[in-house]
Amino acid sequence: MTGLTLLPAVDVTEGHAVQLVQGVAGSGGQYGDPVQAALRWQEAGASWIHLVDLDAAFGRGSNADLLGQVVRKLDVSVEMSGGIRDDASLSRALATGCARVNIGTAALENPDWVRSVIARHGDRVAVGLDVRGTRLAARGWTAEGGDLYETLARLDAEGCARYVVTDVLKDGTLRGPNLDLLTAVCARTGAPVVASGGVSSLADLRAIASLVPVGVEGAIVGTALYEGAFSLAEALAEVAG
Repeated sequence: MTGLTLLPAVDVTEGHAVQLVQGVAGSGGQYGDPVQAALRWQEAGASWIHLVDLDAAFGRGSNADLLGQVVRKLDVSVEMSGGIRDDASLSRALATGCARVNIGTAALENPDWVRSVIARHGDRVAVGLDVRGTRLAARGWTAEGGDLYETLARLDAEGCARYVVTDVLKDGTLRGPNLDLLTAVCARTGAPVVASGGVSSLADLRAIASLVPVGVEGAIVGTALYEGAFSLAEALAEVAG
């Protein structure tokens, strides 16, 4: 069995590494300097980092310079997310040298632009599908974004290379991943899926890894790592395949 790729999350707000609960601003814990957080995960064996500008996602500012510093300090691949909604923010993100960007709100609000971005940049672009039930959430999860499966069908037809699927109600809660959601999305697309939200234990990672044969290629891990539920070394050993 091919292993599951783990992407430790470094979520940034006002210059600090944080983990929110269900995307609510001000919730969750603070974990210091984002550069040091990312380097810690790299040193522990991560091959990818999931780097998020929460202020840009919420439309209340930008940590673009700091995120650029994080990417430049790392020797591993970075998936960058948060507030990438136009050519300027896309160009700035790609110019950091990140391996790929994750586009969320714009895929729902500006589909023509996202279609052109997918055509231009291919595998360097993933689309984030942030889900409550079967409805999508936009603008830092504060706005309604339409039907999950209608959007997925449209993006598939446009050649989207990868999806990052987050159960908003699970994110930051340590209540376990939504395996049914992941299975349902994989059944409707041939593109690889990165799982996000709810991981609380090594058992949760084993459960996600069991979905590798149907199309899940990775899992973003945040709060559980920061709170010491398991070490990254333990997690990587668990899902090595």
